[in-house]
Amino acid sequence: MKDKNIRRDPRVGIDILDPDNPYRHLSIRGRVVEITEKGADEHIDKLAKKYTGLDKYAHRGPGEVRVLYKIEPEHIYSMG
Repeated sequence: MKDKNIRRDPRVGIDILDPDNPYRHLSIRGRVVEITEKGADEHIDKLAKKYTGLDKYAHRGPGEVRVLYKIEPEHIYSMG
């Protein structure tokens, strides 16, 4: 459902919070300018290795298709 919504309306927002300081955060607003499946499986495997130590993402579902979204930032706000 998220993919369908992004393809309909490419405006996105990302908020990153510092778990050690709730007053420190980064907000990015922008548009998705590219959507691709190329490299998406490798990307999730790389993240799995980094965060779990596993070579492959363990929660892949049957028939699951992964995509990567490239975002062009339009507004950036940081605090802290």
